[in-house]
Amino acid sequence: MAFLSRFEAWIAGVGARVGWLPPTLARLTLGWVFIFSGWGKLHNLDEIVDFFREIGIPAPQLQAPFVSGVEFVCGLLVLLGLFTRIAAPPLVGVMIVAILTARLKDLTSIDALFGFIEWLYIILLGYLIVNGPGALSLDALRAKRRSS
Repeated sequence: MAFLSRFEAWIAGVGARVGWLPPTLARLTLGWVFIFSGWGKLHNLDEIVDFFREIGIPAPQLQAPFVSGVEFVCGLLVLLGLFTRIAAPPLVGVMIVAILTARLKDLTSIDALFGFIEWLYIILLGYLIVNGPGALSLDALRAKRRSS
């Protein structure tokens, strides 16, 4: 038992030293995904409008550029860690709508939901909303300047 306690304390110490890493990796990954998803949609709006129309999203000619812009702009903010807690919730909303529209036919069980990449994005975005973007972010730099 003493060995397990020492090992657990060692792991906690390592975790304390690299606590900046999980939010940084989450931000970089999510930001990258959403920037390029939004960019691709913005450059293929006719196809996105048609797709939105197929899956029953109302006013697809308005929704497609809006969603594309949200993905691009909020993705960029998340990547930079700038206004992260403001930029992440709209992306959560986009992912919820994606699950309830484009992925609805595949939503057959809780197991299916947990296998959706959109669900993983929701979880990671929720982590950033609750815990913030981490020490290596523009939000952290802003906070440091405000407190000085």
